Amino acid sequence: QQKIPTGSKEPALGKTKSKGLTCLGPDFVYGTVATIQDGGVSEALSNWRTHSLPTSGSRGHSRRPEKDFVALNREGVKSGLVTAKEHYQYRATHDRRRAAFARRGSHVPVPPRIPPDTTFGISTQPSTPICELLEHKYAQHWLEEQQAKERALEERQLNMPKLGRIQETRTTLLRKSRPMPESTPLWKLPRFQQVGPALDTFRDPYARKKAFSAHFSDSVARTGQLGQGTYTVG
Repeated sequence: QQKIPTGSKEPALGKTKSKGLTCLGPDFVYGTVATIQDGGVSEALSNWRTHSLPTSGSRGHSRRPEKDFVALNREGVKSGLVTAKEHYQYRATHDRRRAAFARRGSHVPVPPRIPPDTTFGISTQPSTPICELLEHKYAQHWLEEQQAKERALEERQLNMPKLGRIQETRTTLLRKSRPMPESTPLWKLPRFQQVGPALDTFRDPYARKKAFSAHFSDSVARTGQLGQGTYTVG
């Protein structure tokens, strides 16, 4: 059986390997290098200026422009090169860089120009008039506004043109009037249609007329919902 040395990082037999990572040492500095140049605490206390742009030797501008392969191929064709190998050798021996910010839509970042007397932040709310709150001035102003709106509405209604009386026409009269339903007589046998009443209780036509007149004059006492007449209590 082979023995595992003590200082080895291989796991022991029957045990899992540790997932921890070793530290890089006490002298290692974590994070990225800050490229912003400022004057420190003294400059921050004395004025509120914007941060200066990185210099040409900083990390942001250390990268060279990209190679312009289109221009190199054009120059190679002008020189009389034909094959791909000749173009490859020409690009290896010649150098042509693209102009800085030559792409469409690219621009140089310019810091915003802020006036020196600019005040940052949100404007404070004006003080609340406590006197108007105690005297209920807001409710009074609201009532005055509502009354003014009602007066304006009344004036608008008074100034509206009034329509004259519309004359009635035959069509409107026919719409209002309702035709009386025609009462159809009961069906009778033809031989009984011309037969008069079998019983006549009146002695003469004058007595008949007088009885019907008395019945009509006394009909008021028999109207109403209960059949007891219609009366007005004064």
